[in-house]
Amino acid sequence: MSKTISHSAVRNFLGQSPEWYKLSIIAFLILNPILLATVGPFVTGWILILEFIFTLAMALKCYPLQAGGLLAIEAVIMGLTSPYSVFHEVLANFEVILLLIFMVAGIYFMKQLLMFMFTHLLLNVKSKVALSLLFMATSAILSAFLDALTVTAVIISVGVGFYSIYHKVASGKHYHHSHDHSNDDHVEEVHHEDLVGFRKFLRGLLMHALVGTALGGVSTMVGEPQNLLIAEETSWQFMEFVFRMSPITLPVFFAGLITCVLLEKIKILDYGSELPLPVRHILEDYSAHEAEKQTANIKAKLIVQALVGIWLVVALALHLAEVGLIGLSVIILITSFNGIIEEHQLGHAFEEALPFTALLVVFFAVVAVIHDQDLFGPIIQYVLSFEGSTQIGLFYIANGLLSMISDNVFVATVYITEVKDAWVAGQITREQFEMIAVAINTGTNIPSIATPNGQAAFLFLLTSTIAPLIRLSYGKMVLMALPYTLILSTVGFILIYFTLPDMTNVLYDAGLIHQFTGEAADAASSSTH
Repeated sequence: MSKTISHSAVRNFLGQSPEWYKLSIIAFLILNPILLATVGPFVTGWILILEFIFTLAMALKCYPLQAGGLLAIEAVIMGLTSPYSVFHEVLANFEVILLLIFMVAGIYFMKQLLMFMFTHLLLNVKSKVALSLLFMATSAILSAFLDALTVTAVIISVGVGFYSIYHKVASGKHYHHSHDHSNDDHVEEVHHEDLVGFRKFLRGLLMHALVGTALGGVSTMVGEPQNLLIAEETSWQFMEFVFRMSPITLPVFFAGLITCVLLEKIKILDYGSELPLPVRHILEDYSAHEAEKQTANIKAKLIVQALVGIWLVVALALHLAEVGLIGLSVIILITSFNGIIEEHQLGHAFEEALPFTALLVVFFAVVAVIHDQDLFGPIIQYVLSFEGSTQIGLFYIANGLLSMISDNVFVATVYITEVKDAWVAGQITREQFEMIAVAINTGTNIPSIATPNGQAAFLFLLTSTIAPLIRLSYGKMVLMALPYTLILSTVGFILIYFTLPDMTNVLYDAGLIHQFTGEAADAASSSTH
């Protein structure tokens, strides 16, 4: 009896994940205390980061929450961090957590309107290049004024909608039938090749849009959470932030559009895949079917969703409240006027985001280890030992590399705080501090597209329901992001290193940005102390 229970316990560990994966996690858990006792907390902390990245890379084998969570719990037990530090990191990022809980659920209730709009867009724009550019540019513009996670939630919702429609028909069912679109067992033989092509089409389209969220997010002080922090530390207002970043962000944005076109033309890494004709026909039939059954009730629901969508854009653009609270208002307004009042109806909306919210809290535990063990400290001090353009360029590179393996919000927070302290202490000039701030912002936002670790929007897509459906693994995402990473990061570095000082002077002369006065410097210095 005991033998049967022990075998079952071993078999239940991490569920259906492969045996080699289970053994790897067990090996990590055994190895970490040994490393702590032999090589110390600093090295062990870095190894823990690599182990956590491994769990993210294997997201399609096992959701990272369980394995990553075990590593995080062990890190707390070993004293690499403390429950207080983890709670502090979670509290510092509470706006992001609130956003995931309520905004993603709010987008769920707008799915009917989103499918109506994007189905017409997909069917009317026949050129894949034009469609890819449209998805990227729209994502960039929205992310500059809204939030990358909100935009990603929309992208995921639309992608799942398209996929589920085709998969249902390809499995021999009608639109109104219930269907498990994660199971390919019932897909008819004639549709297998088209299903593979459709997955490639969606992978390319979603990756273009995801890169667009990064291109837009870097441009304004509200585009990413760390941008707001940098603006506060430098005392930049909205338009000054935009102008100071523009010598880097505008050329990088156009480089992104050019890269998008080249990838679609060259047709590599799943880019350039056209929408298979049978899939297009099914989506056209679905669109016609939906148009035929549009009763007054359905039209009223679409109007409500459209009005609430306008409220969402206006509220986010004007920052009338925290993003998560605006998401909650979206839930309340749509469900109130569309007759969704049962608890179980509301529950489905939260299924997508809550597992990722839990994973993000685990991620913040790893960030707490980075903070408590000062894992980035030696790199910061090394970069500060340089001067001039070399120093600015190295800050861009250091922020970029660290953002690839850690959270870009955390990296930017650590760096901008350290650099401001260096300015107050007289190690660098105010002008150098401001140019380094530009390097930190662009460095944490642009190169971090290399991996899902750096940007929450990328990690959200990787761990969402759409990723396994379209076979978008960690490795596939890294590979598909590689051309963008190399081109955009290189363009960003060249602009930072060679043109930023001159372009900053041009902006000064044009009156678009302002010199920091002595009085303001005194105020900033006293507030820091």
